[in-house]
Amino acid sequence: MGPDGHVNFMGGSPLNRLSWLRTSQPFLNAIIHAPATRWLVFKEGQPLVHSQAPAGASGGTHPLARLTTNDVKPLLGAEPYFSQGQHAGELASAGVPVLEAARLRGTPIVFLGLHETQAGHSNALPSSDFSAKTDAETIIANIHGTPYFTLDVSDAEQSEVDSVVQNAAGGSGSGPVFSEPRAAMGNFDAFDAALFAEARSMIDWNARNKFCPSCGSAVHSLWAGWKLSCTSLLPWADNAGRKPCPTVRGLHNFSHPRTDAVVIMAVIDESGDKILLGRNKKWPGKFYSCMAGFIEPGESFEDAVKRELWEEAGVKVWNVRYHSTQPWPFPANLMAGFYAVASSSEPLRVDLDNELEEARWYTREELLAVLSNADGTTLSRGERKDLWAQDTGKPKEQQPTSASAANPLAGDAVREGEKEAANAAQEAPRAPPFKVPPTTAIAGVLISEWARGRAGFQPETPKRGNL
Repeated sequence: MGPDGHVNFMGGSPLNRLSWLRTSQPFLNAIIHAPATRWLVFKEGQPLVHSQAPAGASGGTHPLARLTTNDVKPLLGAEPYFSQGQHAGELASAGVPVLEAARLRGTPIVFLGLHETQAGHSNALPSSDFSAKTDAETIIANIHGTPYFTLDVSDAEQSEVDSVVQNAAGGSGSGPVFSEPRAAMGNFDAFDAALFAEARSMIDWNARNKFCPSCGSAVHSLWAGWKLSCTSLLPWADNAGRKPCPTVRGLHNFSHPRTDAVVIMAVIDESGDKILLGRNKKWPGKFYSCMAGFIEPGESFEDAVKRELWEEAGVKVWNVRYHSTQPWPFPANLMAGFYAVASSSEPLRVDLDNELEEARWYTREELLAVLSNADGTTLSRGERKDLWAQDTGKPKEQQPTSASAANPLAGDAVREGEKEAANAAQEAPRAPPFKVPPTTAIAGVLISEWARGRAGFQPETPKRGNL
């Protein structure tokens, strides 16, 4: 573990998000046209990825497709793109809070941030050179790197989307494709995974929240996709005979993107040589993982770990210890990973929770055998389809085609030695007795790090007495 702790797959956010510039329409409407600007495109939560690795590409085998503003311009609608006024083509008046970088028409857009790539240039801060009060030309002149936006084309005309994707392919027959997100993840390097986590969570939040929870009116986008406001607050809204929306005053948490915290825990027995894993009824056969649950109001992380394990499996735990966190954009969770200790001699219950089908203790030897098997952390294409159908409620035949059937172990989250061990095990014909998550998921990290003696509670080494 490095000096900054363990950085999980989809963590390590690589962008300077320039959050103080989200209200600046001059900056946003100018940077959108910068030649370096790139767009990540999503459709119903599915990222647009390269069906084949681009020439000279490094990192993931099928990275996120990065389109230019000229590529996506047919999908953006009329300018201005931000701070839109009452009528198409109008720029909203300055100084109106409910119109700050507002987008009232067109496909949903989110400004993700800036990847600062040039050596020797300091990171942008809200100083005089980068202040929202500074003119856009000065700000852009001082910015060095790649600005990123994301675009949701779920409600765009399919023919227009197809045309944009085909043009982005440059006439080649192997252009970008929309991919099932969990399958796509296994093909990303650490940089793309972190971009994906931010972009998908923001796309999902904007897509899910269409109406004001206080008065029921439609909402509109502000701050380049980072805030929602009730349309009844627009200066031209007709509110005759209506009570003012409660959101007219104060700060309201539904106006800003939410992240839901989830505890996920690897429970180790008192000997330090067994781990408790469970099986959800919805998961593919033989698939086991750490138990997890949402944080409830008035709980600490440690409280939630103890409550969830007691409610799910009747297990009393103690000595709860934090390991790391992972952004999980399905739709917008923060997985907080913990280790805890329990007695393996106490009975396990599977009749308490309507999701838990089985729970059992596994030895370190059993875990290491699974981790050394090439299929031990890999779901087959059929298993992924079954899982996707369970998640979406759609027939598995409707699942988008993945860019490839790559092993989910791909990516920077896996150590080189473990890749070599997995590759060497491919010659073994025996299927693993059970499967666990890959290390692209924090559950797989907790399991693998404990099994290999790198984290969690380990057997105590007997102390040698003095002769």
